[in-house]
Amino acid sequence: MGLAQIKMPQLGESVTEGTVDKWLKNEGDFVRRDEPIVEVVTDKVNAEIPSPFEGKLVKITAAQGETVMVGAVIAQIEVAGASTAAPAPAKPEPKATETSPAAVVAAAPAAAPAAEAAVSGAGNGGARLSPAVRKLAAEHGLDPTTLRGTGLGGRVTRDDILAAVGGAPATATATQAPAAAPAPPRDGSREELVKLSIMRRSIAEHMVRSLATSPHAWTLQEIDVTNLVRYRESEKEGFKARHGVALTYVPFVVQIVCEAIKQYPWLNSTWTDEGVILKRYINMGIAVSIPDGLIVPVLKDADQRGFTDLVRSLDDLIGRARNKQLKPDDVQAGTFTLNNTGATGSIASQPIINQPQAAILTTESIVRRPVVIGDGIAVRNIMNMCLSFDHRIIDGMMAGQFLGFIKKRLEEWTASSIKL
Repeated sequence: MGLAQIKMPQLGESVTEGTVDKWLKNEGDFVRRDEPIVEVVTDKVNAEIPSPFEGKLVKITAAQGETVMVGAVIAQIEVAGASTAAPAPAKPEPKATETSPAAVVAAAPAAAPAAEAAVSGAGNGGARLSPAVRKLAAEHGLDPTTLRGTGLGGRVTRDDILAAVGGAPATATATQAPAAAPAPPRDGSREELVKLSIMRRSIAEHMVRSLATSPHAWTLQEIDVTNLVRYRESEKEGFKARHGVALTYVPFVVQIVCEAIKQYPWLNSTWTDEGVILKRYINMGIAVSIPDGLIVPVLKDADQRGFTDLVRSLDDLIGRARNKQLKPDDVQAGTFTLNNTGATGSIASQPIINQPQAAILTTESIVRRPVVIGDGIAVRNIMNMCLSFDHRIIDGMMAGQFLGFIKKRLEEWTASSIKL
């Protein structure tokens, strides 16, 4: 018998930490391979993490509600067949930004002192606080070393900080630094304090970080999609009967956006201090609204897919996102994001960039309205598309040309435009 370590996976390219939302197994429980063991939340996803091993869960090292760094050990499983002989030299621990799904788990001999040291020191680089907890404490003017942590091993968690701000006496153990000014008292009969979910708090932090990271600019163009609307209306019932999935507007747009990206590759890039990294592959992030917030699963190599494959893959990805069945790989390595805000009735919006990408595009509601065509007026199906872009990388001219390319392709759309 030996011990295997389960580590915090990297649920997204720019994600450096995750929060344990709920353990689905308790210490002492038997766990089967690929059986969901824990729910983890980041600003990008709320996902069930399957166990890569079969055996008994002997130790949980990250409590519910605790935020830990990517690559940190969160549990240990006793597995059969693991060698108890002297281990081979350990490989260097990967950096958080380089962690891959294959690198989030590692087997460790039960009796190896090095393995025990890795567990006791894992979590936050030897510190007792995660970066998110430190930031929250600083925002409220609290000295976290004066608090009694309720996490495993006495760690101070988000809830400990929030309880201290609210004045909970059981949390404070010593004189605290002056707290931020308290919020005005609420009228209990007309106001209600709704505690933030882990996902909502993570989304809020990511949005603030995105706006602080890159200078956002945006542009909008209106597009006559009458030809596309007519085609979809005539084909949607037959398509569903043949393929078993609904025919939406999203796959049509995804194909054309991929074509536009190939013409304007700077839209598919990332800013670094050394220079701009142009991505020669297109992994399309699709923003999906769920009750807890918004997540962005990624369709890998979207430009390499035929139309029917594209429809099926999008239907599967969006469905699993709404049912909280995404895997870590489903939210990693996105290079461009598409958001269908038109599903809510929106006609114009300014989206926030999904870091570390360079741009995000919204498709708005398709509205029938009169437009001037030549010397006459006709009722057409009009849709706005809004593009937010990182102004460090992309200027207004390029952004306008990119949208103009998409506009032309959609307005001149015919059945022969489909890439099979």
